[in-house]
Amino acid sequence: MNKNEAPGTAKKGLFRIVFSRTGIILILLVLQLLFMIESFYRLEDYLPYIYGALMILEAVVLVHVINTKGNPAFKMTWMLCVLVFPLIGALFYVFVQMQIGTRFMRDRLSTLRIETEPYMQQDQEIVKNLWASKSANAHLSYYLSRQLGFPTYRNTEVQYFPLGEDKFRAMIFELKKARKYIFMEYFIVEKGYMWGTILEVLKEKAEDGVEVRFMYDGMCAISMLPYSYPRQLEKWGIQCKMSNPIKPFLSTTQNNRDHRKICVIDGKVGFTGGVNLGDEYINKKVRFGHWKDTAVMLKGDAVQSLTMMFLQMWNVEEHKPEHYKKYLTPKWKGLRRGLGYVIPYADSPFDNENVGEEVYFHILNHAKKYVHIMTPYLILDNEMIMTLTRVAKSGIEVKIIMPHIPDKWYAFAVAKTYYKELIESGVQIYEYTPGFVHAKVFVSDNDTATVGTINLDYRSLYLHFECGVFIYNNPEIDRIEEDFQDTLEKCHKVTLVEVKERTMLTKIAGKVLRMIAPLM
Repeated sequence: MNKNEAPGTAKKGLFRIVFSRTGIILILLVLQLLFMIESFYRLEDYLPYIYGALMILEAVVLVHVINTKGNPAFKMTWMLCVLVFPLIGALFYVFVQMQIGTRFMRDRLSTLRIETEPYMQQDQEIVKNLWASKSANAHLSYYLSRQLGFPTYRNTEVQYFPLGEDKFRAMIFELKKARKYIFMEYFIVEKGYMWGTILEVLKEKAEDGVEVRFMYDGMCAISMLPYSYPRQLEKWGIQCKMSNPIKPFLSTTQNNRDHRKICVIDGKVGFTGGVNLGDEYINKKVRFGHWKDTAVMLKGDAVQSLTMMFLQMWNVEEHKPEHYKKYLTPKWKGLRRGLGYVIPYADSPFDNENVGEEVYFHILNHAKKYVHIMTPYLILDNEMIMTLTRVAKSGIEVKIIMPHIPDKWYAFAVAKTYYKELIESGVQIYEYTPGFVHAKVFVSDNDTATVGTINLDYRSLYLHFECGVFIYNNPEIDRIEEDFQDTLEKCHKVTLVEVKERTMLTKIAGKVLRMIAPLM
């Protein structure tokens, strides 16, 4: 083992294989190899029949793939898998499509949306005012509210945090003021200074009678927290559960991770953004250089949507009724016009709506001057490539800030395969030289922005549970743009010369991985 490698890294890597779809593929590869060997030595007389059966299975699966709804990139990847590895690809596709757990979660989330609908009603006066201000945003508001149940709010203060440590300080301050309840939902929780400090506050609040619910993604049980960790927190009076606990090889719902980051306090204050509960997110631990992340805090009417998002996910596997009225946000009286409009929204892999990508498309398609983007990953479907290049070719300034020190070499290799096409169309790509960018930010024309958990890759846009906040005509948008410009000063602009000078290994790896990017 490399002396710089952290203890347990090898074990962590093994667990990630065992508890992922990679493990399933490896098992199927071994099975196919054994099947072929057995066929040649023991079933020689039956080979024509076996080959014929495989051809029929392959044809049936291909016809089904072509005729299903979904993004063409996923279809092409599945077709490639089936054509190159007939047995593995076909069986794996059947395995994925027949998941009972996926259907249960989809149906349960649909039921929970109906339950929370009375508390997510759109104030039509707000929509009327939005039509008068910017009709394009009124159309987005209509889509998010009517189709998905996420209303547009006014009377909501927004505070933007340009670094994880800024959000951490504010969250600790607000958590200590909790009187009724604290709801927290995070993708990553890792023992250390950040989580230890938060945990002490949660324990104190639970002891004081505050209702504390804490939920984290089940993938943390692989290497960050003991599998029994929820029971440990419950001893301190903290209600805790893993979202989508991992089950090796038995379910592909484990591929639909809860990537959201939500903290709600008394229904009055809400946080979201890219910042997880680990020391690297606040630069207490160095991983991939300086960690650049962002978040927002909401105070006011829009917090209610974050509350309902949390309760929907919390109750997926619950069978007792939820008392939603206990957790409603106290509405502000009057109208504070200077705060503009705020729409918290969530994205689910089971609702057949690519909410996060639609919000990004909306900002790109209605920009008049510029769109500035920060994202850790750039693994794009055809629709996003076409939109980015068309907008840039139309004279709109499109700038993307990427990490210079990546956390995943393979994701970075795939990202670089898009650089040439984007740069040639006028998209400007920058890399954050001090380290890693984990922010997920779009800001446009000094009046529109979104901050959340949604990366520009297939996982965030299609496979994970995500969330974000769309902001329009709020004064904090100026701070988001200022932060982008400050970050840009620490970046290196990528040129076509650099793209062409990539090593042959990087080029080959990127192109090969890009073929299977939707399934990575």
